Amino acid sequence: MPDSRFYSSAGPFSVTQLSELSGATIATGHDLDKLVHDVAPLDTAGSDEVSFLDNPLYVSAFSDSAAGVCIVHPERSKNAPEGTVLLLTESPYLAYANVAAAFYPEAAIVKGGADAAFVHATASIGKDSYVAPGAVVGANVEIGDRCEVGPNAVIGRGVVIGDDCRVGPSVSIQYAILGAKVRIFAGARIGEPGFGFASTAEGHVTVPQLGRVIIGNETEIGANTTIDRGSAADTVIGDGCRIDNLVQIGHNVILGNGCIIVSQVGISGSTQLGDFVVVGGQVGFSGHLKIGKGVQIAAQSGVMNNLPAGGKYSGSPAIPMRQWLKQAAMIRAMGKKKANKDG
Repeated sequence: MPDSRFYSSAGPFSVTQLSELSGATIATGHDLDKLVHDVAPLDTAGSDEVSFLDNPLYVSAFSDSAAGVCIVHPERSKNAPEGTVLLLTESPYLAYANVAAAFYPEAAIVKGGADAAFVHATASIGKDSYVAPGAVVGANVEIGDRCEVGPNAVIGRGVVIGDDCRVGPSVSIQYAILGAKVRIFAGARIGEPGFGFASTAEGHVTVPQLGRVIIGNETEIGANTTIDRGSAADTVIGDGCRIDNLVQIGHNVILGNGCIIVSQVGISGSTQLGDFVVVGGQVGFSGHLKIGKGVQIAAQSGVMNNLPAGGKYSGSPAIPMRQWLKQAAMIRAMGKKKANKDG
């Protein structure tokens, strides 16, 4: 059960309501009217709580669970503990996300500005938006309706923020245009200058970075992530992307819609990722690459060449995953052979 000091539940909900909210089907003969008071993990859920099973590694925890209701794939219903009401769906994790969001909707934005915030006289703050103490909103900024700007955030001159956006504590945003329903978490840096300079025998000359950062609708950007503005063209982040904490995105990078970028990824300048690319943690990209739609890249890979759409890649330099697995197996076998010989 989430800590009530931080989270406020909107429950209870009946099983029928949870079915409607999640799109899952109630198993035949199960209690439609049972009241559910909260969400909980499989191993701690009680008789009035709902949990879910998505990862097959937790089938045994599911079988031993005391959860009153569980969201599961139909194929896992045979593993259910006696007395648990089942909500059946092909996508248990997605269904659980909708249920959890119903129990714990995002906190309402506090209306009105804070006296301790600085909002420039030329800035435009939309209806029902809130600027927290210590925040700074610069000249000619446009902030849409129902937005929240967290404490000590800095919104630079001319920035445009769409409706229903949330900017976390100590975030800085410059030279940027944000769509609607964007979430930027604590400490992120949007629109800082890209890493551009010309080298001479006497030293390095910084190249002015004159582009912007364009962020699409419903994108989330994790804590302490940095997205550099373009050098001349723009850095573009598509709609519906999920960018984890501690990611570095260089100038002129383009992310398509729905991309997932896990923590500690570094994407060098002018690289383009197609729609729905998935990048594991600590992957590094060299610059000016084109990564096709739907590509999946395993953690700690080094991407140094263009990758065609739809493939799965691993290793450094990144190669097709099947090829990488064969090479890894061969290296292990060689190591064992040498160890046996030396022994």
